[in-house]
Amino acid sequence: MHANSKLWLVAFFSVACSASAPAQVTGGKKPDLPPPFATKGAVNGTHVVPAPAGFLPQAAEGFRVNEFARGFKGPRWLAVAPNGDIFVAGTGSGEVLVLRDPKNTGSAQEREVFAAGMDSPFGIAFRGNYVYVGNTGELVRFPYDPKTSKRTGAAEHLLDLPKKGHSTRSLAFSPDGKQLFISVGSETNVSIEADERRAAITVCDPDGKNARIYASGLRNPVGLALEPSTGQLWTGVNERDMLGDDLPPDYLTSVREGGFYGWPYSYIGDNLDPRVKPQRPDLTARAIVPDVLLGAHRAPLQFAFYTGTQFPEKYRGGIFLAEHGSWNRSKLAGYQVVFVPFQNGKPVAGPVTILSGFAPDPAGTEVYGRPVGIAVAADGALLVSDDGAGVIWRISAVR
Repeated sequence: MHANSKLWLVAFFSVACSASAPAQVTGGKKPDLPPPFATKGAVNGTHVVPAPAGFLPQAAEGFRVNEFARGFKGPRWLAVAPNGDIFVAGTGSGEVLVLRDPKNTGSAQEREVFAAGMDSPFGIAFRGNYVYVGNTGELVRFPYDPKTSKRTGAAEHLLDLPKKGHSTRSLAFSPDGKQLFISVGSETNVSIEADERRAAITVCDPDGKNARIYASGLRNPVGLALEPSTGQLWTGVNERDMLGDDLPPDYLTSVREGGFYGWPYSYIGDNLDPRVKPQRPDLTARAIVPDVLLGAHRAPLQFAFYTGTQFPEKYRGGIFLAEHGSWNRSKLAGYQVVFVPFQNGKPVAGPVTILSGFAPDPAGTEVYGRPVGIAVAADGALLVSDDGAGVIWRISAVR
């Protein structure tokens, strides 16, 4: 690593650790956390209000932001097709849409509906001549033409998924395309689930067969992606609520096959949740400490490893992640896009803010938007879906 890179990472780490809630790379070691109920669990929901005329989120130094597309109802997961087209999960409208910018203008010039009448579609993945979509209650796939992104047939049901509860069903293929990972969140905050598929990541064959639990104890694992250099599966987890302003931290983590991550019995390793009875000491004794703590109640959703070349080298290989924002803190947290730097396939510093300005008053209840989806476009720009304002933002490097 070059000397200037080391200095940059030190600066990154010092900024990350200045947050009120722990935000750090754990190195697998159990961090110091406040005790349960050190502060009262807050109910502090936000309201999305119209932004001032000409509003743009604030990008970090070295970046600019512009509006890529607007007029969506609940745009969430973003996926870049092999031909560079942008697929959008219109979770609120029950649609999957396709966006194109054929003249490289920096904004979507074409928009069409790929599929409609779906049940809160979220995760989208591509394999061969199929587009896979995670509906709340099922995994489906559509035959399509990879050259044109046109659908060539009806949805094929592959696998039943649990209904109700957290509705996000994220998808990611293994590097060889032989395994499909599907994340399913819990139905509750801390209740013991009867369905082992909840609060877990399932893995199956591309046709939906041979499904089994890959990892468990993950309360709501929304983001799901494979680290490009190692093929390691990573997820971002929304932890439990009502233990206090700064407890427990949401997190990013590599996912071990057969691994258990605590929920509902414990959090961030073997820190016991006093509300859960009976406890399972056999499970909590082997609960894995996640790799990166993001801070409490930030609601990490989709993330993407940066594989482009438009951004400076220090960003390459790291994670850009959308924090949807808190409702369970006395002062707001999240409502931003953060970056976690990686070296040799592993995180080396905690998160720093890349895109902000959605929550103008952290002590208030009004916000201008809520980041959800993250994707690296074919030109190396970063796309961010905002399900509050119904906008997709584009972050590009200042040249």
